[in-house]
Amino acid sequence: MRNLNLTLDLHGVKHEEVRDKVQNFVLLNQANIPLKIICGNSERMIQLVREAVASIDFRLESFRYGELMVYEL
Repeated sequence: MRNLNLTLDLHGVKHEEVRDKVQNFVLLNQANIPLKIICGNSERMIQLVREAVASIDFRLESFRYGELMVYEL
């Protein structure tokens, strides 16, 4: 059974930890796509998430400002 509610909340996560946390979350849960990543209102955090997801060949779409959804390419 697929869990469509998997969410990674990055509030309180340091910028230097974002890449590893995001990539691990996506790769470990890729069978449950789409995945939600909450990154808040920080443009820098949003950019870090975008870069992390792109580097492992997945795509992002904005869900709401500060919330991104991960999909397969």
